[in-house]
Amino acid sequence: MRVVGITGMPGSGKSEAVQVARERGHPVVRMGDMVWDEVDRQGLPREAHHVGRVAHEMRHTHGDDVWALRTVERVHAVAGDAPVVLIDGIRSHAEVDVFRRELGDDFVLVAIHTDPEERHARLTRRARADDPTEEADHQARDQRELGWGLARTIALADEMVVNGGSLERFRERVAHVLDAVAQKP
Repeated sequence: MRVVGITGMPGSGKSEAVQVARERGHPVVRMGDMVWDEVDRQGLPREAHHVGRVAHEMRHTHGDDVWALRTVERVHAVAGDAPVVLIDGIRSHAEVDVFRRELGDDFVLVAIHTDPEERHARLTRRARADDPTEEADHQARDQRELGWGLARTIALADEMVVNGGSLERFRERVAHVLDAVAQKP
């Protein structure tokens, strides 16, 4: 089994990459689901400020690798005989360290890059419960995630996929990376 970890700023196209993986039959583990599970466990609504606070507090209390450790468990649970499992939402160097330590050479980190203005417009259109709606909120979310080490994580990527231009072309780029990883000896 190979594991493709996806990282990138909010609104960069990670969810679209996940959709491409699912369409190709690859299991997907969303790190954000680990956070949502904890938000639900605490009886809080899945609103941006609760999700961000819980994610931050759990990192502070249990270590920067808390979400990665929970994710590795889920990866092994869903992998079966799949040639590729995709992890969505890697945000810190500590998480990358866990995946490289626990999954070894079978782990490939892929960063998705998109222009900030386009990212913010996408998030506003998407309107998920935890998405910001005001420009100041977009910037605050970016800064929070950059504070977790997201910029360094993106810089550590083994592969970079630029999400500019058509959706079709982006989906082709993601499919190419997934196919290449699946075919590695």
